[in-house]
Formats: sequence, structure tokens, C-alpha cells
Amino acid sequence: MDTIALKPDIQLGIVPTHIKFVGGLVPDENGKMPRGDDGRLLVTTELDHINQTSRVAPNCAQISIFPGTDEGDLDEMVGDIKKLGLIPHLIMMVAGGNPMDPADEDAVLPSLMAGIDAAKKHGVEHVASTSFEEWMKPGAQPLTGADFDAAVAQLVKLHVRVCEESDVFNSSIKAWHFEFLRGIEFQTFTDIGKAWAFVKAANEAIGRPFFKVLVDAAHCGDSTLSMEENAAVIKEMGEAEGFSMFHASAKTTRGCLSTDDGWIGNLLTACAETGKLEIVLVELFHHADDALAGLREAEPGHGIDTTDGRTYSETVCDGLETVTRRLNNLVNRKRMPQ
Repeated sequence: MDTIALKPDIQLGIVPTHIKFVGGLVPDENGKMPRGDDGRLLVTTELDHINQTSRVAPNCAQISIFPGTDEGDLDEMVGDIKKLGLIPHLIMMVAGGNPMDPADEDAVLPSLMAGIDAAKKHGVEHVASTSFEEWMKPGAQPLTGADFDAAVAQLVKLHVRVCEESDVFNSSIKAWHFEFLRGIEFQTFTDIGKAWAFVKAANEAIGRPFFKVLVDAAHCGDSTLSMEENAAVIKEMGEAEGFSMFHASAKTTRGCLSTDDGWIGNLLTACAETGKLEIVLVELFHHADDALAGLREAEPGHGIDTTDGRTYSETVCDGLETVTRRLNNLVNRKRMPQ
């Protein structure tokens, strides 16, 4: 097959969630990560497969890491990613409580510290998290007004504390990206404007643009804000260096990028036009992942098989090709730098 060269000088890769959290990414009760019959980590095998079969050569990958993961397995995974010629980015899973609740601050802190320490150990430059609130918390209610302001203040306090106690500002880490989620998954931080309210406050607290909003097209599309409203916030964030990472992921289905209803193209363009876009990641989820059963029950559109006769690996490669064509043509149309 002919290869497709990426024109803009950015990082392009995948988030390999399509191999499933349960059975692919989440460690067992002993912290050991899933492996194939050959003894190789499943995530390594898949990233290698994508490298070998994609018409586009990825240059990075973003991997989920979980509290309690065996240190040796984590070392092996990051080492494998580097051996594949990919820049590793880590997205830290949160445990211990509600990041917005002052009473849970000390309980949440260790899982974030562990992720930060792992990133520092391996020279990782970009970390990410969804550490706004608890995922799919039963009975959780949206916070507004003074309650929302208090939540933002607590989140600033927590994340600045993590950075200070981990000496992040004297480490390899250049940016910490925060991913808001759709309604159902979260109740309060469910759109780009609310995420930006926190990131802006956190950056004001430390005096520089270290914290950033992770712009995920799927979550933007599933929020209550229009494309135009999302693009306006992206422009504002670009002017303040408040973002640099984009997830090309389809709203609701989280499957084939052909189901995105225009959100990826629209928001990728908005991000590119700021001149601040540095990292683009294609992200698909497996429609039958046991870890996402609760989300499928709450949102039936999430459980649709969108592969249309392909394997998930092939569907991801198609996504890489589509996104690369978009990026190249943004360069061709002089809407982003080469």
C-alpha cells in the first residue's frame, strides 16, 4: 500500500481503547497487565500491528494507566512504546473519591501522584486525566452557581498540590491535559466551557499555561453546546495557550469516525486555526467492552457496532487516514502551519 505522509509538524497517534479496557488495558487484581499467548503485552501487540498496517505512520500513543499497576509491567509498556518509535503520553485513571469534594482530597491525591511519578520516571512530557469528578457516580447532581465555583476552587487546590508535592514543574512534564466527559458519565464538567473555567483558574494560580483542556470531539458533540459555541471557546483557549491536544473521536457511538456527524472536521479545523494544536489522537471504543456496559445501558447509541465488516484495527487505521487527509488539506488551504 502507498503510505500517506503527514504534512503538519505535529504528533499524530492513537488511544488504543479499541482493544477494550476489560481484557486489554485494565490490570488484574495483582496489578498485572493483560498479555497474549506469546507473553507480550496486548497493548504493545496492537500498537505494533497498527504501525505495520496503517498507511499513516503514527508517531505517538496515549495509554491509560491505572492505580495499582505492577511497576515492572508499566516500565515494560512504556519501554515497548518507545521501541516502536512512538512518543508515549499517559492518561491517568483516578481512584479514591470525588476530586471536587474537599473531604476526599487526601484520598484522591495518591492515584494522581502515582501517575505523575510514573510519567516523570519515564520522561513523559504530556499527561492527561479526567480528574474533574467521579465517573458515572450514582445520585450525582450538577453543580451550578456558588457550588460550581467552589468545585473549581477545590480542583485547583488539589491539582496544584499534586504538582507541588511531585515537583512537576522541575520534571519532564510540559503539560497536564484535562478531559471533560459527556452527560451521563459526568454531571457537572460536561462541556468545554466548564472545563476551561477550571483550567483558566488553575493556570492563574500558578502563573503560567501548564494546565490545558483536552479537546475531545466526541464529548464536545455530546454536550449541550453547539459547534459554533465550542469553536468560540477553542479560539479563546488558543489565545491563552489553554489547549494543545485533540481527540478525534465520534460522538455517542465512539466508533468509526464516519459516525461523528461533522464534529471532528469542524472542531479539528477550529483547533488547527489557532496555531496551538500539537497532538492529535484517534480514539475508538469497542462496542462490547464489559467496562462500558453501564454506559451502553444509559446511552444505547454507544453500543452500536460501527465497524461495517472491518476489524477494530482496520477501523482505527481508516480513522488515522481520514484525520491525516484532513490535516494535510488544512495545510494545503493554509489554515494551519506546515
